[in-house]
Amino acid sequence: MTARHPFSFLVHPRTRLSEDLSRVWRPLGRVPDGVYDTALRRLPLAPVTMAGIEIGGERVGHVVLVPFGARHLLQAPAEGRARVARAVDRAVRLGSGTVGLGALTATVTGGGVALRDRTDIGVTNGNAFTAATVDSQARHLLESLPWASERHVAVVGATGSVGTAVARLLARDGAVGRLTLVARAAPRLEALAADVGRAVPTLTSTDVAAAANADLVILLTASADCVLAPEHLAPNALVLDATQPRNTSPDLLTQRPDVTVVDGGVVDIPSLRIVGGDIGLPHGRAYACFAETALLALSGHRGHFSIGAPGLDLVDRTRDLAAGLAHLGFVPAPPTSFGRPIEDAVPALSAVPAVPQPSAVAA
Repeated sequence: MTARHPFSFLVHPRTRLSEDLSRVWRPLGRVPDGVYDTALRRLPLAPVTMAGIEIGGERVGHVVLVPFGARHLLQAPAEGRARVARAVDRAVRLGSGTVGLGALTATVTGGGVALRDRTDIGVTNGNAFTAATVDSQARHLLESLPWASERHVAVVGATGSVGTAVARLLARDGAVGRLTLVARAAPRLEALAADVGRAVPTLTSTDVAAAANADLVILLTASADCVLAPEHLAPNALVLDATQPRNTSPDLLTQRPDVTVVDGGVVDIPSLRIVGGDIGLPHGRAYACFAETALLALSGHRGHFSIGAPGLDLVDRTRDLAAGLAHLGFVPAPPTSFGRPIEDAVPALSAVPAVPQPSAVAA
């Protein structure tokens, strides 16, 4: 194994601009969102090194802020790609050997495809370990809850990079009894269904209302807004929301108290510290895309890793890397709902699921 190297991870303000920018410097939270919306759109702002990263008591990398909000990235993707590229330049200047694309910085670059010609730094979109983590969480939820008798899972955002991998992971060994795949791109949806449908009964739809009969809804969409409404969910449904910015609202729990929303794609790294900033999670927790970047750097991987949609071989490779660094954690975090522990409401969810070992089934 080659020597470990520093890494950088890219973040951006989500939908509540003032709230997220206050994580860089607290007084920034006093500025109205409308002011930030105009400034971020119009000013050629440089990326910001907003925090350092420590794991195991050692400084291992940096968090770099892309000064463009979630809606800006989705509405002006060309400008978004340019700003992401400048943030990658900053990561190189910081001495990073790997850069991870957080949240919509991955979406706007086509999962990193727009950066694949770079030879000065390795790029990963984090989607392989995100898929591994969401798969582990989904299996744990299905095994823990007695009312999920049909093991009917809806994957919303199924044709995205992570959604495709998660659908294939759940189908390859019969972990689910039925799949409903929901996405906007009908041709890609039908192609995916033809693939996974050989292993498990599969339906498709371009309407999120098709999730209304599922025991578990896995949300993997790329949007700046809430996607699920109360009428889209079955009685006692579980929602695993692995989106950033998240596509569920706490209001859903008020409108549908029978529904449980679980924070998806969150990983436990007990010694992790974000120094001088805040990425919206407590110390010791990280999003799986961040964790993938750390895994690569700490294991000495060089070059690009997850670019575009990851194959199942790459997903299993991240599980191998996590197993090699198990002394540092890198397992799904104890379940939370909007950041709060949920074991009191749903006791079956209190156990921490182990990351399953790679399957012998070919991708």
